[in-house]
Order: sequence, then structure tokens, then C-alpha cells
Amino acid sequence: MMWSTTLAFAALALPFGASTRAVSPDVYPSPPGQGSGRWAGAYASARKLVTQMTLEEKVNVTRGFKTDANVCAGNSGSVPRLGWPGMCLHDAGNGVRATDMVSAWASGLHVGASWDRNLTYQRGLYMAKEFRAKGVNIALGPNAGPLGRTPLGGRNWEGFSVDPYLSGQLNAETIVGYQDAGVIANLKHFIANEQETYRRPYSGVEAASSNLDDKTLHEYYLWPFMDGVRAGVASVMCSYNRINNTYGCENSKLMNGVLKSELAFDGFVMLDWNAQHNLQSANGGLDMVMPYGGSWGDNLTHAVRNGTVTEKRITDMATRSDDEKKTLVPLLVILTTDRLCRILAAWYLVGQDAPDFPAPGVGMKNLSLPHEPVDARVPESKPVLLGGAVAGHVLVKNVNRTLPFRSKPKMLSVYGYDAAPPPTKNIDTLFQLGYTSSQEMGQAVLGTLRSFDQAARGGTITTGGRAGANAPPYMSDPLSAIQHRAAADGTWVNWDIASTTPDVNGATQACLVFINAIATEGWDRTGLHDDASDGLVLHVASRCANTVVVVHAAGIRLVDQWIEHPNVTAAVLAHLPGQDSGTALVRLLYGEDNFSGRLPYTVARNESDYPVYAPCGRGRDNTTDPQCDYTEGVYLDYRAFDARNVTPRFEFGYGLSYTTFEYSSLALSPTRALCATPPSSPSSSSTNSTHDGLWDVVAHVEATVANAGPVSGDEVAQLYVGIPGAPPKQLRGFEKVHLRPGAAATVRFDLTRRDVSVWDVARQRWVVQKGEYPVYVGASCRDVRLTGSLVVE
Repeated sequence: MMWSTTLAFAALALPFGASTRAVSPDVYPSPPGQGSGRWAGAYASARKLVTQMTLEEKVNVTRGFKTDANVCAGNSGSVPRLGWPGMCLHDAGNGVRATDMVSAWASGLHVGASWDRNLTYQRGLYMAKEFRAKGVNIALGPNAGPLGRTPLGGRNWEGFSVDPYLSGQLNAETIVGYQDAGVIANLKHFIANEQETYRRPYSGVEAASSNLDDKTLHEYYLWPFMDGVRAGVASVMCSYNRINNTYGCENSKLMNGVLKSELAFDGFVMLDWNAQHNLQSANGGLDMVMPYGGSWGDNLTHAVRNGTVTEKRITDMATRSDDEKKTLVPLLVILTTDRLCRILAAWYLVGQDAPDFPAPGVGMKNLSLPHEPVDARVPESKPVLLGGAVAGHVLVKNVNRTLPFRSKPKMLSVYGYDAAPPPTKNIDTLFQLGYTSSQEMGQAVLGTLRSFDQAARGGTITTGGRAGANAPPYMSDPLSAIQHRAAADGTWVNWDIASTTPDVNGATQACLVFINAIATEGWDRTGLHDDASDGLVLHVASRCANTVVVVHAAGIRLVDQWIEHPNVTAAVLAHLPGQDSGTALVRLLYGEDNFSGRLPYTVARNESDYPVYAPCGRGRDNTTDPQCDYTEGVYLDYRAFDARNVTPRFEFGYGLSYTTFEYSSLALSPTRALCATPPSSPSSSSTNSTHDGLWDVVAHVEATVANAGPVSGDEVAQLYVGIPGAPPKQLRGFEKVHLRPGAAATVRFDLTRRDVSVWDVARQRWVVQKGEYPVYVGASCRDVRLTGSLVVE
């Protein structure tokens, strides 16, 4: 049938103004999956299987539950009669959670700091092989939301970057890696899920409503989801929060109108745990529930059995008119053939029908009971684990080439709580923090974070907390790694990891101070610096002329209290490296590897420099209906710093190396496709008319990068474009190249039509405007080496 796009492409109501309330319009019905292109064979197999199912079997596929048979975060029902085994769904951010014999990978933020597409793909591939070996069908990641609207966001570390372009590129690489390994990727959290404070309703207080306009939605928060859908992601998770006052998992405008219609998403939408508040979510575009998500399956079964609705009416709902749809029992659309096909097609798409795919949850045992451990690790992943750990370290200060250590030091001193491993290893969550759901609830109800410490003082951190975390097979902590190197070199090592005012040996050649900044799901951070940790740095620096500071950080961490101290000669933002943390750092400190990380966010001088700082609360009136107006639009992070001419401490894309790079020979080559979009209305005959030609290459940009320094190194060449009427610069390309001393390479960026487009709210489509488009190529958003421009007629 022909599906009308009139409702599907209706603009979001403008949410701002004292007398207006943000509204998300209804978009019905939920459009059927097209099953074309890469999805064609999977849909054919899914449709064949669905036609053989009974009503109860259809019900079983769409709902989730917990079982004593495994510790999967959730399980779908199975259809034993037809040999369909069901699926295990499990967390995801750093590796397989809540189990043994797996690897602990670098966190998303650390990967974002690598700016490395190949490493990102390899990480996704090998991580997913571990999920597969454990019998996990759906890995609950990667993370495109939160992007990081507020730098205090407790889950920002699970994503790759605050920039939607960088986030989108690395989410796409991860998705392809996951699904090449045969595991369904689950892109989350859809959408504008930008804070933990009031992320869910508690004790009569609604979840915060993220109120944003249509242009902001498309040009910022939807951007990485577009890349994920284009990469072939098989599932998407809807979010806890409200968007324009409708909960994410029942928001038909976003799921039906944007995701399934505009983006032509052929996979399935699944519920975040506890995120269903109304059975209208069935009509809104939700395809699968998870534990604690309601009992829609049983309700529908009863409706059929008591004659309220016939099974025939269920399976033919995809052919009903909009008006007829609205008059029927809301639960009827749950089990349309399309909804089941979306779920089953994802299973077929990644090859989980293969006879050698493990049984769901086979390696996910209750660890407190006797069990035969399933070792999911593969030897080939070791270089990727270590390489990923190395690549996310960012050197931000290095006075007089303090680093690398050019000879075997005679004496080193190590200070700070972050240098040593934590006292215990907790298998299921962050090692230092054991926050429970009741504590999260208390935080949300009371609107306070007073009990949350800025630092994890029990030891070094390699990950953030809760759903994105997992336990490492071992932990290479900084102090142990330094001591192992000292044993080989004959270096004397002093250490004091307990005191905030340690004694400093006057003969030491370098003092290494380790501090951290922690974050976790369920809590937003209380600030971007910590007085006690900063005091430790200043204490050591006042007594040691060669102080090197290392900060393991689950997000942005301000450094202005000590960064300009003359005795702080080097500083490293070490992020969250995973199990090989100490080994990776020592390789960098001693010059066995070169720093190649670049910041995936901006480090400000002051908290007030960020366009949005604190998460939204209940307001002065202590409302039970918290509203969060995204009035800043797309002007976040470096875009806002540029637009307001605010000087950061370290800009987006910044990072030092042990060598230097020179740029030359900028060449711009527009194609015939580079032209302004002619005025027109969206076609009513195509659900994806807004994306026609969006991925066509409209210009090629080339430049030469040369290593002008003494050692080999990796440079991240970055392309920024100025779009008329938009932020002064927006990232639109990056290439990481390895160069020996004296060597040069040509970097090439292909600009697509989307890269130079803006979202036209009136026409409901992406458009290219006439005018001049400045082009900037350089080493960061502010370290611009080459400039040019493209002109659109």
C-alpha cells in the first residue's frame, strides 16, 4: 500500500516560550519495514517463519523476561516448535558485563579520543566475538545518546564524543564490527537522553522532558543515529526521558515518523528497562519489550481469546487505514506481521540462524554457583586491546620535552590514589562504587548529588560505572606497570598513594601524580574539578620541579587550578583505557609509543564557559513536571566557544605528539552534485524523499601532511566546514595517518551533500543553500593550517 508521509514528516512543535508547552505530535500508523537492499533476504526468511507461528508464539517473540537459566539482562521468548531459540540481550559498553573470562575494553570516550576508525571497527569486531561466544545475541550498544549536552552527564563516557559527526562515524564503525561478528548491535538511547538527573519518573515526579525544535533534532541529536541506520544497525533502544513531553518509548513522532519513516529504519525498536509507561507505546513504534516493561503480550492474548479481537485482525493490521487504526484496541498493532518481521529479520541479517551460533545465554552463568567458565577471549584481540588503550591518551602539556623519558631514570616518585588497583574486583559494576537502584531513586527524588564523590579514591579507574562497565581479567595499574619497568631499568621508585600531603624525595628526577574523575549511570557529576585532587597536585608540584600529572577521567575534567604551575611540566588526559591501562601508559611515558590521541570535547578554563553546564532539575517551583528547554540549539562545545569567541584551555581536537607535523597543498574539487537545493515540497510517494541524494559526494578536499620531527607518529588531520547561517566551524572529516620522520602523505576528505546541508523545517528536508562555504584543515578546531572555500551557486 502507499503510506502517507503527511503526518510522518510533521514538524515538532516549537517548544520554547513562557506560555507554550512542548508537544510531540502523533504519527500513526507504525510504517512497515521495507526489507530491501541488505535486508531483503533476512525479511524473506522472517516472513516465512512468522506465517508458521501461533498467536502465543508471536506474543512470545516480542516480550522480555529474566530467567534463572542465565544472567542475561533480558531474554526474548523462544518458539521451540519451529526451532527458534529466542535471544539473550546484554550490556555492553566496555565488554560483556556480569560474567567472567572476557576482556575489558577501552570505554567509548577513550575510543573517541583515538579518532581512529580502524581501531574502532576492530574493537567492535573482537568485542562482539566475545558476546557471541557467551551466547549473547544482542549487545546493548553502541551509544549515540547522550552526546554530552551537559559536561556533567553521568553517562557521557559511554559515548564517543560531544560532536555528532565524530560520534556518528565511530558509532557506524562499531555497528559494522559488531554485526560482522554475528551480533545484533543496539544503538541507544533514542533520543535527547542527555542527563541522569530525573531521567526516569520517581515518586510522582515525571522524567525530565527534553524540549527541542525540529532543526536541533535533525542537525545535532539525530545525526549519529542517521549514520548508524545507514551502517545497517539492526536494533535501536528508545530512551527513558520524555521528548517534548512524550516519553521516548511511546513517542510516535520520533519512532514512527522520524526513525522508521524518514530514516527508513528496517530493524526493530526495543524498550529500555522500565521505560514503558503506557501501552500506547505499541502504536508509537515500539517492537519489543524487556523485563519490567509491561505485559502487553498477555493482554493481547486475552483479548483474542475472549473475542475482543480476532487473530486475523492482528496479522492484517498493516493494511488498515489510519482512521480505522485509531478505533481499534491499542494493543492490536503489537503483533502485526511487520513487527515480528523486524525482530526476526535482525536475527537473520547477522547470521544467527547459523548452526554454530551458541545457544542464547550459554556462557552467562550465575557466578556465585559452580559453573564451567566459557572463555570468550581470542588471542588476536590482544593487539587491539593494547592499541586501543594507547590511542585514547591525550598529551596536553609537555614543557621542554619532559616526555618521553629519554634515559633510564635513576629515581621516580609516584603519588595519588589513582596509581594503584582498587582493593577489590567487583564483577558487575564499577570497582570503587556500589551504588544501588534505591540510591539512584533517592538521588532523583531528593534532587541532590551530595553523596556522590568527584573521584574514585579507592584506586585507579579503567571504566565508568554500572551498565557500561565490566570486570577485567586482570588490571594493569599504573604503579605496577611503572615498577615492572623500574625493575628492568634499575630505577628506584618511591610511592605514596594514600596521603594528600606526601613527602617528596629531593633526589627524584620526576614525580608522577595520578588523579581521576569518575562518572556512572544513574548519577550526574557534581562538578568538573575536585579540590582535594587538585590540592594533591599543587602540593607535589610545590616540592618537585618535574611533576607529571595523569588524569583518568570519565568525562571533561578542568585543570586550570594547576596546569600553569611552572613545575607541572607535563599532563596527560588518560580517559578510561580498559584492562591494559598501566602498560599502555608506560609505553607512552618511555617513548615506545607516541601520543596520538586528540580531545573529543573542549576543556574550558571555567565551568561558566560551557553553554550548558548543569543538568536540568525541578526548577524554583520544585515542579513534579521538570522541563528542559534546549534553547542553545546546535551551539554546544566548540561550536559555542567559536560563536561566542571564548578561549578554551584545550580546544576540541587538540593533542600533542613527540613529533611535529606540517600541512600544505590544499586542493578543493567540487563535483557536479554541489548545487543549491531547488525549492520543492516533500514527495508524498516516498517515505525517504527527504534523503534523496543525501549521501552523494559533492566535493573532494585534499591536503599533504608531513612529519617534520625526529620520531614516527600519528597525526589526525581534521576538516571543518562553515555553513551559512550555522556555527562558524563544524567537523566534517578526519583522517589519522602514521608517518615516519621526513615522510609525507596525502589526506583526502569526501564531503557529502548531507555534510553541507541544513534542515529546512518548512520544507521538511535537507537543503543546500547558495553561498560561500569556508573550508578549514588543521590539527584541531583552532589549530587551522590551511583554508579555502567552496561556492554554491
